[in-house]
Amino acid sequence: MLLKQLAVVAIFLVTAQGTLQAQTAPSGQQTGPTSAKARAVPAANTAASAPAVAQGNPTPGTVNSAAKTDCQSGPCDYQMPHITVATPAPAPAPWPLQDRIAWGANVLLALLGYAGIVLAVSVLKKIERQTKYGETAALAAQEAAEAALLQAKAIVQAERPWILIHVAPSPTIENGFTVIATNRGRSPARVMSTADELRIAKDETQLPGIPEYTPVDPDVPPVTMILLPGEFATIKAFCRDDVKAVSGSADRLQRIENWEERIFLYGKVIYRDLMEPAEAAAHETSWCCRYIHGRQKSGLVMAGTLEYNQHT
Repeated sequence: MLLKQLAVVAIFLVTAQGTLQAQTAPSGQQTGPTSAKARAVPAANTAASAPAVAQGNPTPGTVNSAAKTDCQSGPCDYQMPHITVATPAPAPAPWPLQDRIAWGANVLLALLGYAGIVLAVSVLKKIERQTKYGETAALAAQEAAEAALLQAKAIVQAERPWILIHVAPSPTIENGFTVIATNRGRSPARVMSTADELRIAKDETQLPGIPEYTPVDPDVPPVTMILLPGEFATIKAFCRDDVKAVSGSADRLQRIENWEERIFLYGKVIYRDLMEPAEAAAHETSWCCRYIHGRQKSGLVMAGTLEYNQHT
């Protein structure tokens, strides 16, 4: 492609040079005969008029300068017509060898400059394409790394312990219930501490927006246990007989029996992955239950908002 463009430029320059020479040469050739003819006409007229004057026989169209003619007011001289000869055009100056060499050098430099520009543009386009390929490869590598990181996190999350809470009837106490924490993960869990609270309110909207707990007594040692995958432990027990103790008065007990107020139990379990280092962040599972007081039977079901049922 580059060689074709250079050839086209060279042919164009040669054609322009030939056209210039062709336009200059005819003007010089036509100037010579025209000038010679112009010079020959006065000479012929002079030669033709000289014998006539010498012989004293003026020919028609010629008048002797010494002759006098009578005008109305007296004699008058006859003036010869004024003939102007056109100055011949100068012949074109020859093209010196130095000018030819300079012209050829300029043409060569122009061709080399054009070739350099074409090559530079081609190189820049290739660099641009390579840059785009590099950016695409970098983006693909980044996406692959992010996908690998997400996959690794998913594997870690799948292999970690997960403690879930559920309520089960007590096997020994009538109308009694137990809150059970079970390790549903794939690795052992170390339970660091547990907390639970009891509130009486009309419904879930009357509970604090964020669960509130009584400060832990520093003298009481924390409850620690290890739950293997599939193992469970009881963290809270509640029965019908406990209602009188938590109500505090007969009027509140009557409102609880009439379902004007309800008893809510909520709490949390803080644990760590037994296989993770000690500086790793701890996990937390929160739970909330609502006690249903019937005339003969009672129940304990899961309840509460998302703030009371979280898993981290």
